[in-house]
Amino acid sequence: MKTLVELENKLTEPTPALIEDLKDLDGDILILGVGGKMGPSLAKLAKRAITEGNLHKRVIGVSRFSSGTLREELAQAGVETISADLLDPDAVAALPDVKNVIYMVGYKFGTSGNAHMTWAMNTLVAGQVARKYCNSRIVAFSSGNIYPFTPVSRGGADESVEPQPVGEYAQSCLGRERLFDFFSKTYQTPVLHYRLNYAIDLRYGVLVDIARLVKEGKPVDLTMGNVNCIWQGDANVYALRSLTQCQSPAKILNVTGPETISVRWAAEQFARRFGTTATFVGEEGQEALLNNASQAHKLFGYPRVGLVQMIDWVVEWIESDGALLDKPTGFQETEGKF
Repeated sequence: MKTLVELENKLTEPTPALIEDLKDLDGDILILGVGGKMGPSLAKLAKRAITEGNLHKRVIGVSRFSSGTLREELAQAGVETISADLLDPDAVAALPDVKNVIYMVGYKFGTSGNAHMTWAMNTLVAGQVARKYCNSRIVAFSSGNIYPFTPVSRGGADESVEPQPVGEYAQSCLGRERLFDFFSKTYQTPVLHYRLNYAIDLRYGVLVDIARLVKEGKPVDLTMGNVNCIWQGDANVYALRSLTQCQSPAKILNVTGPETISVRWAAEQFARRFGTTATFVGEEGQEALLNNASQAHKLFGYPRVGLVQMIDWVVEWIESDGALLDKPTGFQETEGKF
């Protein structure tokens, strides 16, 4: 895979199961925070599934759309757009009433030294949206960062593990969940907390971070010695299908791939493909920030794109000088400072 057109086509490829779920789902779909890393492909995926299923639903994406051409790109794909600052309660109140909401609003990078904005974006906005859409289904994006580190031998934290967020970013993510919990219990709003660990495409993600370090001859930090990830296209399918799983009180669903990935192993795989040698700094610990998504796999099946395929595609993309978002995941971080 070497071009944005190929990448876009793969990321927005619907599954037959997604089309069937959308057939059974009443109402239009509103995507809040559509301007983020995953939002554009999720919106286009939803519209493509609706078109291929010959369904009659609107897909509406909301973002500031303060720069770039995203608004035009979404319009070309058949996605309606609304420009709004979701920190403004009047702007939230003015949004259309829609039966299905995908909440993707979040603030991570730049948290250190800018905690007030982190908490405002990750909690205040959530409360305003939860009040506005108390009669809708809401899939609320969250993060596996709210979990404690777990022994690598355990296979990751499942949904029964109590959150122990480290750092203000993770704490604010839990705060976001608690606000949706409040409205779910108070108004019986059907909600699903979508706890995602490291979605990737070929322009960003934990595999891209590792691959770039290896390609540039820089050492790979092993402090966080094991990670999870999932292809963004599969994560988006799971997110849209999660609209069928919303409930009150809110349901929790971990989302990632099935593997516990050794960072050392991944670096060596990239080195072999690049024809170089991986170098390392630090040592693997006995614990890591890992997410067990067995429940998601039970509900929706295993991801279509496997780990080795993702590695091969990342190598091909980087060697073809494919565009990169230059937004490192910070997967090495152990103290929650982003």
